[in-house]
This record gives sequence, structure tokens and C-alpha cells, in this order.
Amino acid sequence: MPEIVLPSTKGRDVDLARLGPGRTVIYCYPRTGVPGEPLPDGWDAIPGARGCTPQACAFRDHAADLARLGAQVFGLSTQDTAYQREMAERLHLPFEILSDVRLAFTEALRLPTFTVDGMRLIKRLTLIIRDGAIEHVIYPVFPPTSSASDVVAWLENHA
Repeated sequence: MPEIVLPSTKGRDVDLARLGPGRTVIYCYPRTGVPGEPLPDGWDAIPGARGCTPQACAFRDHAADLARLGAQVFGLSTQDTAYQREMAERLHLPFEILSDVRLAFTEALRLPTFTVDGMRLIKRLTLIIRDGAIEHVIYPVFPPTSSASDVVAWLENHA
């Protein structure tokens, strides 16, 4: 993992090169919306764009399974921390969301992106990291609602 420090919704900085021993799951997603605010123009026509909130809820609902399998979980998007914090609180997420607003992580790993309304967003993917190295990448992720259960199944098969 690159030596990049990202702010989290818990008000701390997370050094991705020092995640600690064991497994870490980082699910990357384009962006979440805010209730009552319009989505970017053409959002529904972008393959894989919709589903960020249901994906986050699925990881929330599988948090106990992921913990049982020894995995710490982070979500990650290019939105700023204040924007992410609203979503994390509203959805009662038991894990932190990391902000790559400067695209440092995205660029370092050459993650796939797309641009809409002048925003550069990460395409949906999941990194499974073990002892500081990327062990497995799930890409593409579809449908978003099965993302967490797919990770649980992969971890169970690679215990």
C-alpha cells in the first residue's frame, strides 16, 4: 500500500501504509447523494453509478461477519469528509469512510475513474489488503447490493 494518509469520518487521519496486520477491506465508490439534493446530470445513465448508499448499507449489515473474519473495513470516495460524515451518520455506519478528495490514493494505485459534472469519481471496486499488500481486487462490482456478501464469501474461501 502506498504511504498516503487520508482523513476519515471519525476525525482522524488513516495512514494506508500502516493498516496493521491482518486483512483490511476498502470498498471504493463514486459518491453518495444527500436526500433532497439533485444527482449530477445524467447520473442514472452512467453504468454502475447508482447504488452507493445500498452498498454502504450492505457493508453495515455485514459488519459482524467481516469482523468475525478478522477484516477491518473502510469505505472510500473522492468526496470531502464533511459530505461523507453526513452519510455515515445518517446510515449509522460502524466503520470509517476515507476521503480521497485530492485523488492521491486514486492516482497512486491508478484506480479507474470517470468524470461527471466536473467531478472525477472512482469507479466502484473493492480492495482486500493483507498485511499491507493488496491481496485481491473485486472489479467490477455489480450489483452494489451484493458487494459486501461477495467480500464475505471471498474471505471465507481464503481464510
